[in-house]
Amino acid sequence: MKKQIMIVAAHPDDEILGCGGTMSKKIKEGYRVDVVIMGQGLTSRKNDHSKNKIKENIIKLKKNSMNANKFIGATSVKNLLLPDNAMDTVNFLKVVHLLESEILINKPSIVFTHHLGDLNIDHKITHQAVITACRPVPNFCVKKIYSFEVLSSTEWQSSSDNNPFVPTYFEDISDHLKDKINALKYYDSEMRKAPHARSYENVENLAKFRGSSIGVAAAEAFITIRDIN
Repeated sequence: MKKQIMIVAAHPDDEILGCGGTMSKKIKEGYRVDVVIMGQGLTSRKNDHSKNKIKENIIKLKKNSMNANKFIGATSVKNLLLPDNAMDTVNFLKVVHLLESEILINKPSIVFTHHLGDLNIDHKITHQAVITACRPVPNFCVKKIYSFEVLSSTEWQSSSDNNPFVPTYFEDISDHLKDKINALKYYDSEMRKAPHARSYENVENLAKFRGSSIGVAAAEAFITIRDIN
């Protein structure tokens, strides 16, 4: 199989939160990893009233994103700049076409993306866009699709949701958890203090918990959406 992976994340930081350890591991194993970030991030926040301030923060977040992924070793990072927490206001076909263009350019064999049951609307739409853009037509490049979990969204879903995150595939990241934490430091403005779910402590706690499920020091967990061999 061609060693080429694409990470499709809704916002800057989701890619590292969801699979930063796996990215580090696979890159060191010789895989090429390209990152596509669907949305701007930040602009839905109530404390960013000034247009100039919003623009300044987006530029800063984009730089942080480039640095975080450069640290991990990603080959490329592309931000499609869709509206933050408002991807449902964009024509879905447009979202799919944007993503299809990136898939056509990078031709990944493996795609990692969000869990459909996440609380965040952009995560849901990103998942749906990936599944639509990766329709298994004959000779299509994508053979494997996995969904990841993102703290402060996946575990915040409603208990009545019909899409619980029940992992079926694990990556041992015992030797790569430190890389994940250090990459997240480039996104320090997005992190929160414990006991908030999106804190360095709880990123580490989740990795250790997932690791304990499979008998290793640290792991990332995924749901297998498609696996064609």
